Amino acid sequence: MVHSMTGYAVASADTPRGALTLELRSVNSRFLDLQFRVAEELRAAEPLLRERIAARIARGKVDCRLTLGNAVAQARQGLNLQAIQELRALATEAERAFPGIAPLRTTDVLRWPGVLAEPAADEERTRGALDEVCRKALDELCAARGREGAKLAAILLSRVAEMRKLLAEVAPLVPEAVAAYRERIAERLREVLGSGDEERTRAEVALFAAKSDVDEEITRLATHLDEVERVLAKGGAAGKRLDFLAQELNREANTLASKAAGLKIADCALELKLLIEQIREQVQNIE
Repeated sequence: MVHSMTGYAVASADTPRGALTLELRSVNSRFLDLQFRVAEELRAAEPLLRERIAARIARGKVDCRLTLGNAVAQARQGLNLQAIQELRALATEAERAFPGIAPLRTTDVLRWPGVLAEPAADEERTRGALDEVCRKALDELCAARGREGAKLAAILLSRVAEMRKLLAEVAPLVPEAVAAYRERIAERLREVLGSGDEERTRAEVALFAAKSDVDEEITRLATHLDEVERVLAKGGAAGKRLDFLAQELNREANTLASKAAGLKIADCALELKLLIEQIREQVQNIE
């Protein structure tokens, strides 16, 4: 299964410190780009989140927001005496630098990072909850990206089918178009060169006919379409490979258009280019 780079997921779990919520948003990006907005008291969890996300997602810009709601039983938390001593020392220095400064209030002290010490049992439960919400959010995000990827794959396969139909229609036209083109060139050369240089006329006609033969381009287009189907069937991180194939398809379609010996072949090349452009647009969304 191929995956889209677009998705959204959210997961929550209750902890002694409050409701822990992880929100993940994913959009297109050339590489894996992780952006974190983590509550200050959970800053130590960022490396774990980074590792877990990188293990499940290969490409995309992922915005990760981790919040912690206020606990109801805040009073059960203990005081970190070392943090209080450090805060007292800072307050003393501030009073020396700014005489007459207002003293710290109790609420100011309790809000200082690290002053409220979490009980060991609560720390363990918080880490367990973090593992749970990370797993749930990533499962939901990957499932959403997978559903979107399945829709994108269906669109690509439909475009591939349309391109195969066009190639099947144009292939029988090539010999007739080349023969007609050869006759037109021969007639023009006879008018320019006269009837006395038949050998040169045949050589010029052969050269122009070779330049107008598009069998090779049609074969390569079919081969690239086979590869697109193979990559989609294999799944995984296929976006970059599909983008390369779209570029190759476009190059062959351009050559087909430039060498077209008839109006129908030229129209077919134009339709192919439109379908390839649609493929390229959809491929930009695939991981």
